[in-house]
Amino acid sequence: MNIREIIMQNTNLSAEKIILGIDPGTRYLGYGLIRTHKDKVTILQYGVLNLTKYTTQGAKFLKIHERVLHLLEEFMPDEIAIESPFFGKNVQSMLKLGRVQGMVMSLSYSKQIPITEYEPKKVKQSVTGNGNASKEQVSKMVEIISGIKLESKLHDATDALGIAICHHFHSKNLTSSVKGTQKGWGAFVNENPDRIK
Repeated sequence: MNIREIIMQNTNLSAEKIILGIDPGTRYLGYGLIRTHKDKVTILQYGVLNLTKYTTQGAKFLKIHERVLHLLEEFMPDEIAIESPFFGKNVQSMLKLGRVQGMVMSLSYSKQIPITEYEPKKVKQSVTGNGNASKEQVSKMVEIISGIKLESKLHDATDALGIAICHHFHSKNLTSSVKGTQKGWGAFVNENPDRIK
């Protein structure tokens, strides 16, 4: 029995969704899985794939493929959110990140799981209210939103959780817009004062 089947037995799935967030990288790849049920965000798993010990791009890509495929098969997420590469001065880094992103997108399409890209500033803005927030600030807000203490040194993983949470907020906004009521970060704060410390 996989994680998804266990959750299905114990939860009303009408309002439940599992989202996989990916912070792509060729040195460190962060991943985070959340379950959303109504307004509650529960962290299922998060971690960092350390790729620095592999000397070739092929070996790194193989490890990324294996880990992401394992997450998809174990948790069967409903949706995937991935951070899009930002435009920097190092063209080679952007190309490598684009390849990682393409691999994750290919895996998601092969499993028929919708995938959405978010720019880093959009993720920070959605999670913290500040598009220029630090990794530490994102991590702290992920802790507040989820209600659990995270491992402080796993910033790539907390970024991935932030990407998944960003997607959850934007999915809610789209649903609310269709229903005629726009909701967002301000509404979350007003509706959950006990979760903001």
